[in-house]
Formats: sequence, C-alpha cells, structure tokens
Amino acid sequence: MRSIFRGRAWLPVLAVLLLGAARSGAWAQAPLAQPKPLRNYMRAAHLMGSHFTFTAVAADDSLGWRAVRAGIRETQRIDRLFSYWDSTSQITQINRHAGLKPVVVDQEVYDLIQRTLKLSALSGGAFDITFAGGEKIYKFDRQEHAALPAPAVIKASVARIDYRKVILDPATHSVMLQDKGMRLNLAGILQGYGVRRAQALMKQMGIRGGLINGSGDVSCWGRQADGSLWRVAIGDPKHPHGGINSWLDVTDVAVVTAGNYEQYFTVGGKVYGHIIDPHTGLPSTGLQSVTIICPDVELADGLDEVVFVKGAEAGLAFINGLKGVDCTLITDDGRTLTSKGMQVRYYSTQPAPATAAKP
Repeated sequence: MRSIFRGRAWLPVLAVLLLGAARSGAWAQAPLAQPKPLRNYMRAAHLMGSHFTFTAVAADDSLGWRAVRAGIRETQRIDRLFSYWDSTSQITQINRHAGLKPVVVDQEVYDLIQRTLKLSALSGGAFDITFAGGEKIYKFDRQEHAALPAPAVIKASVARIDYRKVILDPATHSVMLQDKGMRLNLAGILQGYGVRRAQALMKQMGIRGGLINGSGDVSCWGRQADGSLWRVAIGDPKHPHGGINSWLDVTDVAVVTAGNYEQYFTVGGKVYGHIIDPHTGLPSTGLQSVTIICPDVELADGLDEVVFVKGAEAGLAFINGLKGVDCTLITDDGRTLTSKGMQVRYYSTQPAPATAAKP
C-alpha cells in the first residue's frame, strides 16, 4: 500500500497532532466501562393447575424478561401436549383407543412415557402412570370417616392399573394401552418435566443463574444476583401455610417436596393420604412430607411418589440404593428422617427457627 505522506514533510504535522492530543487528553486511557449489575427477574404464573415462579439472573432487562417469558411459554406448551383433560392432546387420544389400536405420538411424548415406564420397573410399580384407570372410591376431605371401603371394592378399584400393559413401538413411535378402560395420566411427573424443559431453554438463551418452582418442584442453577446460593424452604406440615421445617442452600440441583397434609382423610385417627398404592388400592400412610434432592427435577418429581407409596423404611432403603439421590421425610408422628447421603455436596442444611418466615 502506498503512503499518502511524502518524505519527511509530514513530521511537523504529526508532532502538532500528538501535542494537541496530549493537551486535550484525547489519547489518554479511557475509563473501563463498568459492567451492569446483575438482577433477579421473577414472574409468577398459574400453570398445570398449580402456582409456578420463574427467576432469571441477568444484567440486561431485555434478556432477563425474555427468558422468563420463554420459560412460561415452554411450560404452557408441555401442559397442552400432555394434558389429560384436553380432548385434542395425544394422551387423550391414547386413552380413547385403549384396547383398540396403537396411537402414533411425537418423539417427545414417546420418550417421556418410556422414561416413566423405566421408573415404574425400577420402583417395582410404586410409580405408575396408568393410575388414572383406577376407580375413585375415596374422598380426601380432611374428615374422619367411619371405615375404609370393603376390601373387594378396594381391590377392584385398581384392576385396570398396570404399567406393564403400556405397549411401546419404537419403530413407529406408537403407544397402546393393552386393555379397554385403561388410562394414562402423567400428572405425577409432568410438573418436573415442565420445569426441566423450561430451565434448559432459559440456559440456552444465556441465563447462567436461575430458579424455577413448580408448586414444590424446584430446580436451580448458578447463583443469585448477589452471588449467594439459592435458598429452598421445606414446609412444616404442622403449619402448611407458610411454616418452615428446614431449608437448604443449594445450586445446580433439584429439590422436590410433596406433602400428604392437605389431601387426606382419617379412619380411627389414622391418616390416609391422597397418593394411592397401585398394587393394593390403599391410600399411603405414615408420611406427611417427602423431599427428594437430586440433579434431575423430572426424576425427583417421580421419586417422591415412590417413597410415599413404599413408606418410610422401605422408601429410604430404596433411595439409599440410588446414586446421587438424597431424601428427607417427615412422618405422621412428626419425626424427620433422612437418607444416608444427606451430607453430600448438593446442599447444606440448618434447622429453621420456630418463628422463621418463609424466605
């Protein structure tokens, strides 16, 4: 490239320019731009029949709110796709053709059903998405009842519940219920799945820290705007409206809590919760609250039901046999029991003051 300056005639001009720049400070080092402070962007929404909150940590208002809205829309999409009540959903189509013919479904629907069947096999049928085929013979009205239904009625109520009769065809991505009258309902795991998908989408958008709470199905990643861990409360069954039994300071983990202290009835003073054992047809007993801690919120959402069905002793033994999964539970008589791995790296706990407000 040819220079626009000839010989040394340009040197005095350059000297004047340099001197002027020095006097004016134009060439002085400009101050570094200060990074924008991080903020927690949070919005609540009523989804899947429950209360959800979405929190995104970002330094940009546009990104923060866009990510939150995207998380909400993703959860809405999943709710419509897997709805038990929507007449157009693929789950409804499977149920309508029970005992008749297979129904071709989206890969996403096929994959989630396949994962639930694996959990059913792992838990010995304690988790079963065909529970919707059972007859509703109980009223969970928090009242004292004279007696349980007759044994024959209870046994008949679960005659159509059997995950082993869900037939999958990987070649066609089809699902079929073997017997007429069978029904699928993914409610036992759908909130966890919705939270997981919303979190993945928000991460893809560049959100490095956030928390999604789907009515007790909590998944968090990164840190809060002030750099602190996420604090997740475990409710106190004795004070269901805002009371705390304990809390966890966590990151990059799911904390899922399910309770039996709002939907139940009693017989002879014994509490019967709303989660039904698919094998016996009897309501779960012995536990008020189950909290699962593990990296996958979808898995945790299914495992809490498994522990309720199995009960305290067998439930904890089951969790202790899983890698990377922890559990804390509260029994009907108020005892707090934990799995053997509660001291692992996922979280730290400390007792909550009796008068503490929910954070």
